[in-house]
Amino acid sequence: MSSPSSTRSASSSSRAGNLSSGHVAFVRLSRHTLKQLKFVLPGGLVTYLLGTVARFWQLVEEENGWARLYARTSLACGLLTIGLFLYILLVPWLKGTQPNYSQWRQSGELSFVVPVLTALMVLGWPLLSFTLSHWTDLGLLKGVVASSGMYALIFGLIGLVPAPMMRRH
Repeated sequence: MSSPSSTRSASSSSRAGNLSSGHVAFVRLSRHTLKQLKFVLPGGLVTYLLGTVARFWQLVEEENGWARLYARTSLACGLLTIGLFLYILLVPWLKGTQPNYSQWRQSGELSFVVPVLTALMVLGWPLLSFTLSHWTDLGLLKGVVASSGMYALIFGLIGLVPAPMMRRH
């Protein structure tokens, strides 16, 4: 009779043999994860190919005058947007109750957070597009594509954060 540890090592060695013989184990991804990857992959590719992060960070750190002001303002809008999205995702864990997101106007905190979040996105994306278009060598079209790619990447990554579920009271 074999011990549990010898059975485990035999099964793990057979799996390793399968992988080395050309068999590939596929990871099952949830439907939600696949939907988010539709944002992450193209957004990441566009951000990488256009060098968006390096160009933007150069404006934030090295430029002077209006370029730096616009870049830092769009950075602040982006960071606040990310923070508020994470707050909305974590409200159940922080408060211990599941808010009714469909009735956000009746909720104390959501009735404030949702309009602020909307305003930050309405201000932040065009501001980033203008900043990249005007103060980098990207030009108008690539500046808009670069900011869209960065927003898609970040929103896709935020969407991968698992939201805790609580009972509604």
